[in-house]
Amino acid sequence: MTYTVLDQARADLEGTLARLAALGYLGVETYGLVEHFGPARVRDAVAAAGLTLTSAHTPFPAGPDAEASLDLNEELGAGILVWSMEREEFDSPDAVRRGVERVNEAAERAAGRGMRIAYHNHFAEFSQEFDGRPAYDLLLELLDDRVLVELDAYWARMGGADPADVLAGLGDRVRLVHVKDGPAVSYENDVMVPIGEGGTDWARTLNTPSGVRWHLVELERLHIDTFEALRRSYDHLVGRGLSRGARVPEPTEERA
Repeated sequence: MTYTVLDQARADLEGTLARLAALGYLGVETYGLVEHFGPARVRDAVAAAGLTLTSAHTPFPAGPDAEASLDLNEELGAGILVWSMEREEFDSPDAVRRGVERVNEAAERAAGRGMRIAYHNHFAEFSQEFDGRPAYDLLLELLDDRVLVELDAYWARMGGADPADVLAGLGDRVRLVHVKDGPAVSYENDVMVPIGEGGTDWARTLNTPSGVRWHLVELERLHIDTFEALRRSYDHLVGRGLSRGARVPEPTEERA
């Protein structure tokens, strides 16, 4: 996801995407670039780097700005638009129902353009419970069947869920997984580490049968160089056969 390299991409869009491709990454989910460069330049830069546009992380196209948002993402060439509900919208079942109205409106509007909406979770969906069930269960029941899922396994873990168990229950509805690693203790303050160097069991999670098409590495608040973290993450995921990539990682003593 370009959130990881947002500062670098805003300074040098084409060069940053080329560096991601050189590391072996096959695709990107855009965030914060269309507003900066316009959809045509971002679309062309992704294509020039030889990357696939997996999805666009962008607010749900609902309300008065919906058509303008859909226009931008249609020009971008995004087939899946991903966003979240707010943390306070999981304070009660009624709050969830009200929030879902916005998501379902977006799904209806997007369908008219041949696009799909996907729901991206944070931690409140799992930490909040109603009658002994996580709020995420109620959310999935209320969402329009056309709404896909992008599971953020890290935030699910922070909310007290087992990401592998969540994936197993989502079936073909889940198409994308955000892959990030770290201590999973503080939403605002966690410092991320390269994939495989934190506490998530990625082998168990990513080997769980599901409808996932893309593993999207997302790292934030790093204490090391961003591209070094992305390289180590790629080497872990692809070197262990958990994900696909364009570059074969060099063998290391750890993997031998």
